[in-house]
Amino acid sequence: MNIIKTILNDFPVIILDGALATELEKRGFNINDSLWSAKILAENPKAIEDVHYDYFVSGADCAITSSYQATIDGFMNKGYTKSQSESFIKRSVEIARNARDRFWAETSNRKNRHKPFIAGSVGPYGAYLADGSEYSGNYEVSEKKLIDFHRTRIKFLVEAGIDILACETIPGLTEAKVIVKLLEEFPKIYAWISFSCKNDHEISEGTTIKECANFLNSCEQVAAVGVNCTAPKYINSLIGEIKKVSNKPIVVYPNSGEKYDVCSKTWYGDSSSEAFSIAAREWFKNGAKLIGGCCRTTPDYIKAVFKILKK
Repeated sequence: MNIIKTILNDFPVIILDGALATELEKRGFNINDSLWSAKILAENPKAIEDVHYDYFVSGADCAITSSYQATIDGFMNKGYTKSQSESFIKRSVEIARNARDRFWAETSNRKNRHKPFIAGSVGPYGAYLADGSEYSGNYEVSEKKLIDFHRTRIKFLVEAGIDILACETIPGLTEAKVIVKLLEEFPKIYAWISFSCKNDHEISEGTTIKECANFLNSCEQVAAVGVNCTAPKYINSLIGEIKKVSNKPIVVYPNSGEKYDVCSKTWYGDSSSEAFSIAAREWFKNGAKLIGGCCRTTPDYIKAVFKILKK
């Protein structure tokens, strides 16, 4: 079932959740690690469940699992067994589902809402490398290497019962094409593919978003296409470029608007939930159908987006 199509038949917009890793960091967890937020999968799964739950309360129609940087090799490099590593990836789905079911059990939460769904996060190969290449796409590996890398995690997420795959922060078209090819091995599952972008018309590696959207438009298992982990100031233009060549629902979940210093590993600049929600209204008016937040956005951001869009 294409869950995105199903919900959009009844509602004009789907509200996604916001940041997971930086929200965990805000709550006192140390994620300065090659596993990033996946580290907490092994150490404190209840903390992840609480973040998911808070996003549902704030208005999110979807929880994106904490599997963005969860890979077998990544966990095994930290000393976990292969069996443990597999269980952590599947646990990310169980955690999100537990949060969703806890929220949905409270009948007062069901008013004018669709039952929230679970999107299995699939980060790019560069996220596993943890060297910054997830924002450039400059990793020279074979197509077979990429397929083998993504296959294992996708297999475990599908087996764990996700509703859709969220193939996110993809920096290059080649990797997107690999994911589309791999989806054929899982014919019953749909995915959205969202790219990280460096300006108002190019994804991180330099390919235009228009070329990417044009390729994905003919891919049956791709339920939506868009951008994430990108500066909000570029979103309206990127939506416009996608609309020129694609009739698929457009998904956008940019960063808060703050900037990240890769040297000091710190964020700087100003942002606010109010400004973000006002921008979200423009993204919706311009054609985005799935809207949420990425790095540094919080439950307050999603609550503000929910209020301004669900009117």
